[in-house]
Amino acid sequence: MTVLRWVPVVSLLAWVWLTCCHGLFWRTDRRLPPRRPEPSGPARRWPSVAVVVPARDEAEVLPVSLPSLLAQRYPGEVRVILVDDHSSDGTGALARGLAAGGWPLTVTTPPPLPDGWTGKLWALRHGVRLAGPVEYLLLTDADIAHRPGSLAALVGAAEQEGLDLVSQMARLRVVTRWERLIVPAFVYFFAQLYPFRWSNRPGARTAAAAGGCSLVRRDALERAGGVAAIRGAVIDDVSLARAVKRSGGRIWLGLADRVDSVRPYPRLGQLWRMVSRSAYAQLRHSPALLVGTVLGLALVYLVPPVATAAGLLGGRPAVAAAGAAAWALMAGTFAPMLRYYRLPVAGAVLLPFTALLYLLMTVDSAVQHWRGRGAAWKGRTYPRPQEG
Repeated sequence: MTVLRWVPVVSLLAWVWLTCCHGLFWRTDRRLPPRRPEPSGPARRWPSVAVVVPARDEAEVLPVSLPSLLAQRYPGEVRVILVDDHSSDGTGALARGLAAGGWPLTVTTPPPLPDGWTGKLWALRHGVRLAGPVEYLLLTDADIAHRPGSLAALVGAAEQEGLDLVSQMARLRVVTRWERLIVPAFVYFFAQLYPFRWSNRPGARTAAAAGGCSLVRRDALERAGGVAAIRGAVIDDVSLARAVKRSGGRIWLGLADRVDSVRPYPRLGQLWRMVSRSAYAQLRHSPALLVGTVLGLALVYLVPPVATAAGLLGGRPAVAAAGAAAWALMAGTFAPMLRYYRLPVAGAVLLPFTALLYLLMTVDSAVQHWRGRGAAWKGRTYPRPQEG
């Protein structure tokens, strides 16, 4: 009885703290800063940019994403480098066929993958080397479509604010039922792990980026040790942000208005693999962190609805009230993300169910790692970095 009475109270206190004291992670107003008017006088020179796109078996999405890059209107010099990472579906040939018009496109293939590297980072390293002495590198995934003005907005923000890394969390697809249920929560949980305000604050320990769209100054990347400094990272975007920030660079992360992922995840199994392939790596392959995460998810996300139901059915109004208040705070903090994705905010009450799915995905990620199939993606399986 005592446990039943106090557990929902602890959950409620946790939600009060998360809502008020955890970097306002639930806010969705972290967007690229608006451009200031250009000063009168001679037009300033726009810096040169190389766009590097690692691609492995991406023939399904390239016809939508690649033309959006080649058609970007940008006042400076741009070249696009697509690194075909030994695809088996004709990705390279398809990319060459899409090259008519727009910015110059180079399609290349890296040498065979060496030990200690993830495929994406090995492809990025190859593309960065081919880029030459440009001032900025836009590292963007093959499934990311850029609306008109995206590149100019990224470079303008970096120049205007003196930023070394500007990253945007692409707006993911939410067409199917499972996408609508799981995708907004994915971004919400990411922001809870890495509050954008804390990440963007110079001197703060938190550092994060979104790998689908990251603009980095070439000299800042070199100061951070280059792509080789994070060569074995499965969660490469966060590792890149940490490396740049640790070397003295200024970073910025926010939600995107002009950058969209076009990759479909129509079935639960596809979304499950997307999350579980890196969830245990996020916990640094630690059984202790896994146990703590499972207990924490249960306390924060599962206790409120269970306590609400148990209190109402068992005639314990105090238990029901604490559970309902925690559930209301949870739903209230999730509602802005649903609005960002243009989904009904009433769906926020389902977040405990979605959190349960994420809990199971995290456990499955650990199980797959223990079975030697952790961090598996597109035919490759990566060990934990110290084993690489």
